[in-house]
Amino acid sequence: MKYDVVVIGGGQAGLAAGYYLEKTNKKYVILDAQNQAGDSWRERYDSLVLFTPRFYSSLPGLPLKGDPNGYPNKDEIADYLFQYKKQFTLRVIHNIKVTSLQKKEELFIIYTDIGERFQATQVIIATGAFHNPFVPFMTEIDKKIQQFHASSYQNPTKIQGEKVLIVGAGNTGVQIAAELSMTHEVILAKSKRLKVLPKTIYGKNLFWWFERIGISKVKATSSLGKWLRRNDPIIGKDIKFVKQNAKITARLVGVDGKAAFFSNGEQEEIDVIIWATGYRNNYNWIQIHELTDQQGVPIQNQGVTNVKGLYFLGLSWQSKRGSALIHGVGEDAEYIISNYIK
Repeated sequence: MKYDVVVIGGGQAGLAAGYYLEKTNKKYVILDAQNQAGDSWRERYDSLVLFTPRFYSSLPGLPLKGDPNGYPNKDEIADYLFQYKKQFTLRVIHNIKVTSLQKKEELFIIYTDIGERFQATQVIIATGAFHNPFVPFMTEIDKKIQQFHASSYQNPTKIQGEKVLIVGAGNTGVQIAAELSMTHEVILAKSKRLKVLPKTIYGKNLFWWFERIGISKVKATSSLGKWLRRNDPIIGKDIKFVKQNAKITARLVGVDGKAAFFSNGEQEEIDVIIWATGYRNNYNWIQIHELTDQQGVPIQNQGVTNVKGLYFLGLSWQSKRGSALIHGVGEDAEYIISNYIK
């Protein structure tokens, strides 16, 4: 089947693209591997609460219900995305995974796992910023130690053992450490100095201030943007709770059996490792040369690539600090579709 635009990915980025594509006369389709809109959020850990308030967690055209200054949980976002697709009758095909993207002359060819092939003159890759969970390779870990990536964490009842090492002290690692420290002995390993910001300042939400002083609009290529990318803060009070109820130590340097060793010389016996170590890009399915750099990061400027007709949406720091957030992805979708989808 031939389309003017094919959007690959039906999460918040793909749905935001669909919202603006509905305003054009383009024949488009969104291809999504999930069973229904919002499923990627439903699969996240049970206690997940966004650190962005509801007024900053909506896509264009449909505010998120509830206290605008309150913080939505993951099921609330999942239900919202399901409703968003339904309300705007977005053209999504679910349960279909793109296995290969190629370009032949002026036409993109999209191959899928069900054998169906799509053609398009323009493609928006909206698969998001998080692909393959990254786990450092350590061969000496005792096989009796339960270990998994933070993306597979659900709740404390699934943890086998008493002493839990969480590797990675970003927002996800800190949130999980705060929850687990109520039921388990927790060690949080950090690789750099923690920088913390409160959720509210002088009675106003942090993201209200970000909008007010322009932090949310800081461009990825600016000097301030580059500094912020290297110094992304922990948001909220969870880190205070962790400091009071868990142990925070230095970078993990190795594990021998059940003994974990840290860069400050400390050693701990552990039962469980949770790797809150982020993700790595996976664009191996894109059979188009010179689209990513040597680290696999897309080469793009505000989502626009050097390949005519090919765009990214939903990348972390795609154009500004808020690009990977639900609110920010809507702004980036409007920019791409209003300026490039002709």
